Amino acid sequence: MQLLHDTIQNIQGADKNSREQARKRIDILCKPPGSLGKLESIAVQLSGITGQLYPMIDKKVMIVCAADHGVCEEGVTPNPQEVTLFQTLNFPKGGTGVCAIASVTNTKVVTVDVGVKEDIPLNADVIIQKVKYGTGNIAQGPAMSREEAIQSIEVGIRVATDEITKGANLLGTGEMGIGNTTPSTAILAVLTGYDPIQITGFGAGVGQGGIAHKAAVIEKAIMLNQPNPNDIIDVLAKVGGLEIGAMAGIILAAASHRKPVVIDGFISTIAALIAYQIEPKVKDFIIASHASEEPGAKIAAELLGVEPMLHMNMRLGEGSGAALAFPLLDAACSMMKNMVTLEEATNLLAK
Repeated sequence: MQLLHDTIQNIQGADKNSREQARKRIDILCKPPGSLGKLESIAVQLSGITGQLYPMIDKKVMIVCAADHGVCEEGVTPNPQEVTLFQTLNFPKGGTGVCAIASVTNTKVVTVDVGVKEDIPLNADVIIQKVKYGTGNIAQGPAMSREEAIQSIEVGIRVATDEITKGANLLGTGEMGIGNTTPSTAILAVLTGYDPIQITGFGAGVGQGGIAHKAAVIEKAIMLNQPNPNDIIDVLAKVGGLEIGAMAGIILAAASHRKPVVIDGFISTIAALIAYQIEPKVKDFIIASHASEEPGAKIAAELLGVEPMLHMNMRLGEGSGAALAFPLLDAACSMMKNMVTLEEATNLLAK
């Protein structure tokens, strides 16, 4: 609990002066005002985060948090839980979707076991920070205790802080956990008051009962556990997931160390909502990558107040959309560093 408390205390908002200076420079670059659209707003945000007119993000790290979910017992997905373990071991070998994308964006992928149901071999190149062996079945009881929820957040804080200490200046949130769109949708339903059937999606596949059954399981979990929407730790503990908590911790750590963090799709956005509920100033440091195909994703992004950059019809997770968006941040930094103002261009041509 102390680590979480100290991290929250260290979070300050964006540097308003740096944002203003960046905006002033962008407005006099040799181009029509506003003609580079979102690239301009990204550059302003990066300057506000880093306090630098010419920000640098040359050391990118995608942190993939892995955990299992007891709610899979309810048949919400046709995918066997063993896939979580299989893919967790696959990340360090470079064989997953996010790894394929990260390989062309010069991004390091770090894999963390927050709550995989099985033991991870010590030689698997996975960071072992297991809080417990998967969550409880939320249709039968709480996902975890309040203490375990806080532990999961602190896992993300520790891992992210370690990577930042090693030099990372851009983080991304990724996850692996069969069945994790179910707790993500449950969290969103609690926070918004939406009927689960309105926001429940396909995920990585639904069981024989289809979306209606998945939504009914979510509704049952909320009715049974009675999470308090005004206490986000209670919501995470009662209907959430260990990897969701860890991603929230990554975002809190990034904000604490004044580093930009790119969130992936639906599940990452739910984690960002948790971080935002804990400390609203984290929003200044969050960059939304892509608009997930999950129906709850748009609602979650609107609730957080962010607008995804990409519309690629993706719903893989793993951090794949975040890794895909990294080059856009590179382009924003290059715009600030390499584009000239009209005055600078005139001086160059006069030489």
